[in-house]
Amino acid sequence: MLALLLPFLSLLGLFTTHASATALTYKLVPNEKECFYTHIEKPGVKIAFYFAVQTGGSFDINYAVYGPAKEAGKERVVLDGEKERQGDFVFTANEAGEYRFCFDNNMSTVSDKLVDFEIAAGYLIQVENEARSSLPQKAGATPEQLSGVEETILKLSGQVSTLVRQQKYFRTRENRNFSTVRSTEGRIFRFSLLESGLMVAMAALQVFIVKMFFTGGRKGYV
Repeated sequence: MLALLLPFLSLLGLFTTHASATALTYKLVPNEKECFYTHIEKPGVKIAFYFAVQTGGSFDINYAVYGPAKEAGKERVVLDGEKERQGDFVFTANEAGEYRFCFDNNMSTVSDKLVDFEIAAGYLIQVENEARSSLPQKAGATPEQLSGVEETILKLSGQVSTLVRQQKYFRTRENRNFSTVRSTEGRIFRFSLLESGLMVAMAALQVFIVKMFFTGGRKGYV
């Protein structure tokens, strides 16, 4: 039993050591630009970048990812886009150094934007490959047993990643739908106030006209 657990513990150790992720939620006010940084120790590391605008305006944002500058004062653009609602990217860091992930809300002059994003360095693909090659081959179990446990763990890991991404997608849809419902409720409330005000104004105008009619009739008799 202990021999079968050793590959599992080794794989967990590799995931803990090589993979690092940062999930944040940030609120950008109108005309604000904000950047976040991650440092890559060696070239060839997979970086996963995910973002989704949860609330605000048309749920869009400008984004850009910059790599280490080869020359002073010149930044290398890895990814960029304008007025995007969400994005899910995986790219290879070909150079070691600092990578910058920026969000820009310059297109908005009124609405705040709530952005949910995640930056994962040492992405799952690389970790799985390293884990597959680093599992102990002699731990009291046959190679067939090790291979079966290894494949099961990696399959479960992939399924968990899929579930996490689906949860992010449904969370984004829920937040956007809730924002739309709240905006619709506000419009209905304002329209109801306007309608009530018009009804009161029309009633007052009718009373005033009728009063003028009878007042004018009495003056004619006098």
